[in-house]
Parts: sequence; structure tokens; C-alpha cells
Amino acid sequence: MNELVPLVETYRGGTRECVHFGALAVTDTQGRVLAQAGDPHWMTFTRSTLKPLQALPFVEGGGVRHFGLTSANLALLCASHSGEPMHVEQVEQILGKAGVGYQRLQCGCHVPVFAELGAYPPPAPGSYDERHHNCSGKHSGFLAYCVQHGLPLESYLDPAHPLQRAIRAHVAEAVGLDEARLAMGIDGCSAPNYAMPLANLARGFARLAAGERESFTALADAMTAHPDLVSGTGRNDLDFMRAGRGDWVTKVGADGVQVVASRSRGEALALKIADGNKLALFTATVEALDQLGWLDEEQRQALRPWRCETIASVKGAPVGERKAVFRLALPA
Repeated sequence: MNELVPLVETYRGGTRECVHFGALAVTDTQGRVLAQAGDPHWMTFTRSTLKPLQALPFVEGGGVRHFGLTSANLALLCASHSGEPMHVEQVEQILGKAGVGYQRLQCGCHVPVFAELGAYPPPAPGSYDERHHNCSGKHSGFLAYCVQHGLPLESYLDPAHPLQRAIRAHVAEAVGLDEARLAMGIDGCSAPNYAMPLANLARGFARLAAGERESFTALADAMTAHPDLVSGTGRNDLDFMRAGRGDWVTKVGADGVQVVASRSRGEALALKIADGNKLALFTATVEALDQLGWLDEEQRQALRPWRCETIASVKGAPVGERKAVFRLALPA
């Protein structure tokens, strides 16, 4: 725990109740650490923040042109979507252009995210399938890559599959690491995922946002043009990218990881809450952006709900508070 620092605390009745530890790194496209809290090189799994980088083999292999994918389709490859009709439509378009049925998706099936958010009435059991899985866009891109390159579909999630080997190589190059330094694990959607130092994750997103090459620009353009497809109604990435007015490329991942990159600055913030608490993550991210000077007053107000400052009872009465307790520091 020496590399972690308190980022967010909660109070109830004036007494401290919880302390959420973590670390964050702000870097430029060269990987230089510009600001930090805790160890900027703390090793952490990237989870769904990795999705835009996992799409690189497909984009750089000419997949977008080959299948005639739209910018909206491309946004879905980077998405942790809510399973709303607009998301399922894009998944169906990608699969249709690749000539693959949704039954080939190996992400599994869960109740659509929109159900827990209350954006739509809860779906009836049996009315949802793999297309509604929050990672189905990424998996659709995986399948399209395999179709384009004549690779087996049934084993596309195997770490030894040519697709997954290509993803590992592209991810390592984008974040500035040797492949051997990427620690592999399996994500919730059954796809290989990688752990890396926070500073390297930030560097990858800084390069993506700065558009260092055509594929980075295409992915960043798609995400900022279609933030509703990258996430969904009432979701974090939608609100953050709207607040960023086309300048911010953002991605949240499970278990307390988030990245926000600025296209105009060529910089990115990568943050991890050690216990995976979502509300603490959002509180810390907004605070970090404010300390960095990335927020004007309009953006500060737009993102204030994501500070999650008030802890309320089930009846809606305020019973506590949540607040960021860190200060960004220059690298030692």
C-alpha cells in the first residue's frame, strides 16, 4: 500500500466512515509524468479503458474501409454500452457488414446496463442476448477482424489466437511498453486484458487523443462524435465527453479505473481507486481535472453531479458527504 494515497473520504454525521486509496498519473504523449498522486507507475488492470487500443489492429488493418463501417459503428468498438436500442442497432450493423450472426459473440449475456440505471423499463427475461452485453461492440469488431483476415471465429478469445497476439502487440506499442511487461488477465467479457503502469495507460490515451497517426484520430473522432454510443443514457463517459466539447476522450473501466485525455493538450489522466468504488472514482476524477485547470466554470457545473458530494438516505435526505482529499504533486 506504500504506493497508494487517500484520494476520497466519506463522512456520516461528521465522522469519517470510509477512506478510498488509489493513485493517478498525468502524462504527455512521450510518457513524461506531469502530475501525480501516489505512485504514477502503479501496476493496474486497464479493464474497459483498453477498448480503443484493442480496436487498433482492426482499424490499422483497413477494417473500417473493408466493411464500410461508419463513425458510429467505430464508436461501438470502443464502447461499454448500456444495451439500449441505439447500441444494439450498431452491433447488428457491424455484424451484418461482417456477415456474422450474433450467436458467434462470446462475450456472454447479462441484464442490459440500462435496467440498473432506470433509463428504460426493465426488460423481460429472454428478451435480451449477447448483443445487449456492454462489450458486444468490441467483440463484434473482433469477429469482423477475423472474417477480414480469414481467421478462426470459434477461438477468437484465445490469447494465442492471431487476433489477440496482434492486439497485445498494438497495445504495447501504443503505451510504450515491451510486450513482456504487459501482465495478462481475463476480463469479465472473457477477453484477454492487460495490467500496466498507470503512466503508460495515460500515455496511450494522450497519443490517441493527440491523433499521432490516422488510426488514433479515427478512434478519437468516433468517440467524441458519439459519446452516447460509447456509454449510454445517464452514463459517465457521455457526460464527460459532452462537457469536454470534443476535446476530451474519456473511458471508464470496471473496478475503479478511468482515463481522460485532452486532444488540444496532448495529455491524459489515468486514475485507479484501489477498492474499485465507482463513486469515489468519479469524485477523484472531477477533482483531478479541476486541479489540473482543465475545467472552466460551465464544465465545473456540468460535472458537479459526478463529484457525488452528498450521501443520501433511501428517502433522499442528506446524511453524509463524500470529498476528495488529495493534492496533485509534481513528479519527484
